[in-house]
Amino acid sequence: MKNPLNYQTTEYDCGPTSMLNAVNFLFHRKEISPDVVKNIMLYCLDSYNKKGEAYKSGTTGMAMIFLANWLNQFGKVKKWPIQCEALNGNSINISQNSKIAECLGQGGVVVARVMLGCWHYVLLTGIDDEYVYLFDPYYRVKNFPVKGIDLIKDAPTKMNRRIEHHILNSEGTGYYALGKAEGRECILLYNKKTRITMDNIEYFI
Repeated sequence: MKNPLNYQTTEYDCGPTSMLNAVNFLFHRKEISPDVVKNIMLYCLDSYNKKGEAYKSGTTGMAMIFLANWLNQFGKVKKWPIQCEALNGNSINISQNSKIAECLGQGGVVVARVMLGCWHYVLLTGIDDEYVYLFDPYYRVKNFPVKGIDLIKDAPTKMNRRIEHHILNSEGTGYYALGKAEGRECILLYNKKTRITMDNIEYFI
């Protein structure tokens, strides 16, 4: 069976929680090695805040890239069908021909860095012609004070937010904005056994 997706435990562990959620989304519980859980926690939470306090500035993009490479290598050695790809900059957007749309259309997921008061990692799990569906590991009860962001409360293994495309595509600092194009970061993840081939995909626009 697949586990429900999880919420972060502290103010800082959105990065490792979103990577663990990506694994939980893609694989059944019995397919996940404890080595994966251990190393996701080991390699994340590598940043220091302005006071020099360890771990209290979350997870850096460099750590996410290192973790993606580690997962790829672990998959090869252990014959575990995971595939990861790190993206940055202008290639990250929500559009018909984007790598994110392609990944989600193939049954993959995306760990993306967005704004939520500060930089924050979330898990993108689906897309259609109007919305991106995602799981935000930061637990919230109140609705957002802007249109285009909806709370989803009945899909614990898939999503807890539904967000209009233009909100994520924003280069500003509003809720869930991907931010300035040149500074964008995300990790694409696939289960190679369940990945849909390009021949079977219909684009959402």
